[in-house]
Formats: sequence, structure tokens, C-alpha cells
Amino acid sequence: MRLRFALALALAACLLAGSAAAQGGVVAPVVVHHHEAVYPPAALAARQDANVVLVVTVDERGHVAGVDVAESGGKPFDDAAVAAMRLWTFEPATRGGRPVAARIRVPFHFAPPPPDDAVLAPAIAGRVAAPAATPEPAAPEAEVAEVRVLGRSHVPSRGAGDYDVPVGKLAGVPRMDSASLLRLAPGVLLTNEGGVGHPYQIFLRGFDAREGQDIEFTLDGMPVNEVGNPHGNGVADTHFVIPELVTRLRVIEGPFAPQQGNFAVAGSALYELGLDRPGLSIQGRVGSFGTKRLLLLYRPAGQGERTFGGAELFSTDGFGENRAAERATAMGGYEGTLGETGSFRVVATSYATHYSQAGVLRRDDVDAGRKDFYGTYDTTQGGDSSRHTVAGTVQGKVGGARASQSVFLGFRDFRLRQNFTGFLEDPQRTWQSVHGQRGDLVDQRSEQITFGGRGSARDSLTIAGREQSLELAYFARYDRVTGVQQRDRVGTNVPYRTELDLESGLANLGVYADASLHPLPFVTLRGGVRGDLFHYRVTDRCALTSQSSFGGDPVDTECFRSDRLGYRSADQTAATSATLLQPRATVLLGSWAGMSLSASYGKGARSLDPQYVNQDLKTPFAEVDAMEAGVAYVRRFSRVDVQAKSVFFRTEVDKDLFFNQTEGRNTLADGTTRTGWAGNARATGAFFDVAANLTFVRAVFDDTRLVIPYAPSTVARVDGVLFGELPIAIRGRALEGSLGSGLSYVGPRPLPLDERSDANVLLDLGASVKWRQVAVGLVTTNLLGRRYRLGEYNYTSDFRSQPYPTQVAARHFTAGEPRAVYASLTLTFGGEEKPR
Repeated sequence: MRLRFALALALAACLLAGSAAAQGGVVAPVVVHHHEAVYPPAALAARQDANVVLVVTVDERGHVAGVDVAESGGKPFDDAAVAAMRLWTFEPATRGGRPVAARIRVPFHFAPPPPDDAVLAPAIAGRVAAPAATPEPAAPEAEVAEVRVLGRSHVPSRGAGDYDVPVGKLAGVPRMDSASLLRLAPGVLLTNEGGVGHPYQIFLRGFDAREGQDIEFTLDGMPVNEVGNPHGNGVADTHFVIPELVTRLRVIEGPFAPQQGNFAVAGSALYELGLDRPGLSIQGRVGSFGTKRLLLLYRPAGQGERTFGGAELFSTDGFGENRAAERATAMGGYEGTLGETGSFRVVATSYATHYSQAGVLRRDDVDAGRKDFYGTYDTTQGGDSSRHTVAGTVQGKVGGARASQSVFLGFRDFRLRQNFTGFLEDPQRTWQSVHGQRGDLVDQRSEQITFGGRGSARDSLTIAGREQSLELAYFARYDRVTGVQQRDRVGTNVPYRTELDLESGLANLGVYADASLHPLPFVTLRGGVRGDLFHYRVTDRCALTSQSSFGGDPVDTECFRSDRLGYRSADQTAATSATLLQPRATVLLGSWAGMSLSASYGKGARSLDPQYVNQDLKTPFAEVDAMEAGVAYVRRFSRVDVQAKSVFFRTEVDKDLFFNQTEGRNTLADGTTRTGWAGNARATGAFFDVAANLTFVRAVFDDTRLVIPYAPSTVARVDGVLFGELPIAIRGRALEGSLGSGLSYVGPRPLPLDERSDANVLLDLGASVKWRQVAVGLVTTNLLGRRYRLGEYNYTSDFRSQPYPTQVAARHFTAGEPRAVYASLTLTFGGEEKPR
């Protein structure tokens, strides 16, 4: 039922996007490829700004046939804008469905950036201004249709540890889901002991963030992290995001921007949605392990990239035992204009999945041949989840300030069944009838409603010829969550003990001020302060789960109604609230010959898991202190753009969370400190795009100085794509090809009891060939065919696989996917770039 609902929403999103394309008269040209104007060097050195308006003739094939200067900004700026404009290509204007020549007005705005902005952009360029193009048809009698190119507001750069990653041609590197895009940022490791439908376990800067507890995730401003999920407070399942609809990813490592909120401990990941080409695309993919995927994408002609619809159906039998999965996803967006300076956008998503998971295996069982490397102990492990969200944003000028207001609403349900220890956690108790070990299968369930909003206003003024700006904003979110954890009999769906039954109301209200000051030409100061209020009301419907001395409850009671003072109710409510001020600051120096320096400090917070909330608890959150210092280098060499960064960092957390195999999730622990270095580089040319990153980190407990288990000390990643026209033409049209690869290295990870995991090296390869509206692709993951352990653990278990079980800790692991091959066929209707 959920899968049908998700598909229906996808079709509705496509129809909504398509309705915007039905305009009478002339439909304006749509940009297919654009080229930014290079800032005149002398004007940049003098920090001059200018506006240039061009009148551009676009012919019936979508090519620029003529460029005239309508409003001059001075000869150097005019020449730069005209040179860039001649490289643009369009979907031609149409009248009655037929291509026609048209004239459009295109304004370029040249503004000298703050010194650090060179860190984010390989070339300082003249940008197309927000009100972009009003078509003037070549025929005088033709009807005029108005089109506006709408921009996005971005959080200003926070230094060398702020990674703003346009996906671009690196989309050609094999990525099976949107979470894989995170590997473009330094220090990110993804593992998944639960299979295709289970949320990823994420490691970043020495943090084992599990499924998201230490990383704040947002999707076009919507929060993704789940507060109060019994599997882990802060779970962020990104499987609902269609990777082909992600146009940009930004990862801020560390809590250094006042805009970052709850869970931004190791940092934040911000996904931006869009579809870069108009038209309808249909893709089918088949491959190893019975994998099948159908993808539909649509962007109407005449609309920008943020008006789109997309739907995905996916199923697989999975490698090895008990890894089958299926899912359906739908996403739609619509963007429009409000008045002369305003815009609005709406984004809706719907997602549902059902999956099986193999769980962990004891290494000694596999080595002895008692279990296959890709086997399982319990075929009832697996999960279900769904997510349905809608969000809206309005932006515009209010007086001299740029204001934005967003609201969001989400529904989420979740279930996960897994067993890490076998038959170990069910001892005989005095208040229980006689029983043997019934098994340690953990059954976690939650239902959640989330709603809230955020708003901001940014204004600026000029002092001593330099722009100074200030942003004031708020964030408000409320979550209503029910969370249950039970133990089921292994091999069945029958619970025998309730361990957790919570009903929680969680509110987070935050306000912040963020300033961007330029006291000197080469100095930028950014930052401010954020204040958050965390409010909890938690009703534990099973407050006592063990017998008291009173003994007034019947045999086999799960939620007791007596304690040492006599009768009591089974439930108990606790409420508390507290505020935290979080100063955050960044200083940026430069740039000098492409080199810039930065240093940042920030305090962050992670809200406490509701199960740990007591009445009037003073600090229902973990506090984080982070600092970093780095250098960035950006330079254009002929037709090659080069970027490189080097960052040293240190992060301290007063209350951390670590994996507990008996609970099947992370539980509360003491303070920790992480110190390390991260570096990355990217080079982009006319036919290639290569990115590489490397991270070293040491993570220790504050009290014992022992190394924190599971988080890797070394992570390296290289992504590369070659692309361009092939020396083969069919009917006068050259084939376009792409060859992409991704290489990952993860060093040995520390495990409990002074053990270490194996190192892993993985190579993925993908290739595609496109001719006109048809593209074929081939992807191979784990090209080297390595049999590797994706996750490794060290603890005590008893899966009844041996005649004489032992309480000695043993190595456990989850198997990584073997070599897999997938082939795809993509058909595109409309939106095709015309031959030159």
C-alpha cells in the first residue's frame, strides 16, 4: 500500500511540474549549458562592481546567433559578459510547439566577493542576476513570455573545513544512492550492517555517528534527523533521496556556522535538489543479485531546475542470504515568482521500503566452515520504514533586507528487527515462569510527526567602501514520537519482553545572529551566537521493567505496578527544559595568489535521547567544543580549475554515544576528544574532473585516554571522471562518452579489548555512452572482487553454533557486497542539446 502511495505521489508531482509548462504564445528559451563570465583582473584587483545587460538572439537550434550590449558596465565588463554569452546553449523558444528564433535580455552582475569566497569558486565570475531573461521574439507580433532565473540563498563560507561540492561531472562515478555523495567530503566512511533499506552508518572526523546522531542532515532546508527514534536519537535515513535529483551537496565539518542546529556535532550535510536538464527521462537498470530499478525524471520546458518530478521503483534479491529489499520513492518540486523580487518553492517527498537483513556473523564460525561468509543466523531480521514530507519556502526583499520563511511537515514510521548476540540476554528471573533462552532479537519501532519552520532576514550596509552584513533568524521544530523496543523469540515475530515504551513530545526553538564583516580588504570576520531551547515531556509507559521487593505483581509481568513502597502506576512522566548559548566565529585572511587562510571556533549541541530524560534534568543535551585552522588554494591554469585545502581540527564532547551490542544501538558514555588533519583537492578541465581527499584522526576517551573503538583513523578517497565526444559519429552526431571510477581506502579500525579490524580497499568503475536521446551505461562495484568485512566488532555472543559456548569476546562482522555488475538504458524526450 505504501509503495502504491509513493508512486501515485510521484505521478502527481510530475503532473504538477508539467502544468507549469502549458503557456500560450511564445515559450521562452531555456538554458541548457551556461558559461560564467571571467571577472576582469584589473577590476577585481580594484574591487570594482558593475551591471551589464545583454540582448541575445537565440536561433531555432538553441544557439546564440547575436549579442548586443543594452546596458553597459564599462568595456572590460561588457567584453567579459559577451565572451561568456557566446558559449551558452539553449532549448529554443517555441510557438505552438515549433522552435522559433527569439531575443532575450540577460543581465550579468559583477560584484567583488569577500576575500574567502575564492575558496568556494575556482574562478571569480560575473553571475547572471536574479531577474534573468525576458524574451523578445524576433517577430514583432509574437507574444512575450516572461521568465526569471531564481537563485538560492547560501550560508556564507566558514573556512577551509566548509566543503561546497557541485556534483557536476562527478555524477559519472558509480553511486548507488544519495548517501554515497558524502564521500566527496574528506573523512567520510559509510558502512551498513543492515542491508539496502537500513540507514547508513556514517563516520566523520573520528565520530562513529551511527545512522546520523552526530551529523545534522537537511534536504532543501527540511530537517532529516529523527528525534527520539529508539534505534538511535538522530537517525537520518537518506534512502528516500533520489541521487539523480541532487544538484549540490555542502558538508560543513564542525559546528562553525550559527545556522547549524541540533546534531551538528561532527558537522552538517546539506542536500540541494533540482534537475539540470529539461525533458522527460526514463531509465531502467538491471544487474547482479536480481537487482531492478526504474527511474522517471521530468522537468518541463520553460521552467528552472527546481521545478521537477521524479519517481523510483527498486527491488533486489540481495547478495547472500536474507538481503532482499524493495522501495518506492517520489519527489517533486515547483518554483515560481512573487512580484519583482520574490520567489516561492514547494517540495514534496514520499518513500516506503521493506527489507531483510543478514546481521552479524562470528568470524570463528565462518573460518571453521559452520557458516557461509554471506550467510545469516536469523532470517527474521529486517525492517520497514516510510517517510512523507512537504515543505514550502518564500523568499523576497523586505525593505533593503533579503528575507526567507520556510515551513515543513513530516510523517515517519520505522521498524527494525536485529540480533547481535544470539541467545545471551534472556536469563531466568525470579518473577518469570521457567524458560530457556528465547533469543536476543531486538524489535524497535517508532512513529513520528514533525512540523516546524525557520525564517531569516539578512541586510547589509557599506562602511569604508566594504560591505558589512547581518543575518537574524529563528528555527522552531516540534516532534511527537512513540518509541517501543521489545525482545522477540528468535525465528518468530512474537515478543516476550518489553524493554522500552516511550511517548515523547520534543521541542527545539533556536535563534541566532550571523554577521559577515570586512574590516580590511584581506580580512573577513564571520560568526555570531546561536541560542537553543530544548524542551522535553516524556511519558514512559513501562517505567519499571524489573521486579521490586514488594512482589505484588503477577508472574511474567513486563511493566511492573509495584515498588518497595507499594503499588504504583506502570507509567511515569518526566519533563525538563534548558537553554544553551553557542558562540561561533571564523576569521578568513586573503586571498594572495589564490591562497587563503582560515580559523574557526564553535560550540554545538546534540539533544539527549528521551529515554535518558529525568524530571528537571539540568542539561538535556551534549555540549561540543570544536576548533580548526586551515589553508585553501584556488587557481585557474589555462582551462583547468584547481582547488586544494588542508585543515587541522580538534573536537571535544562532554557526553558521547557508543555502540552497545546488547541494545543494538548507541548508548550514553563519558567525554571524548578527537584531533586530526584533513586534506582534499579537485581539478576540473574540459574533459576530466578529479577529486581526492585524505583524513587522519586520533579519537580518545578523556578519562582513560584509550582509543575510541570502531572509528577509523585513516580514510582516503579518489573520484575521477573522463568525459567528452568520442571519435565515432552516427548520422552526423558524435557519441558522447563518460568513464568514472571511485577508489576508497579505510585503514584498520580500533575494536574493543585492544583488537583492530582489517584495512579495506575498494574500486568501483562506471562507463556510459550517449547518442542524442539514448544513453547506455555499465557499472561495476567492487571491481577487484575482494571478499571484505564491511563492519567489524568484538564482543561476547552465543548463536548456538558451537557445542560449548564461551563468554570470551569474539570477532564479529557484517559482509560487504561482492563484485556486482549493473547495466542501464536511459531514454530522454525533450531537453536535448542541439548539434552544433
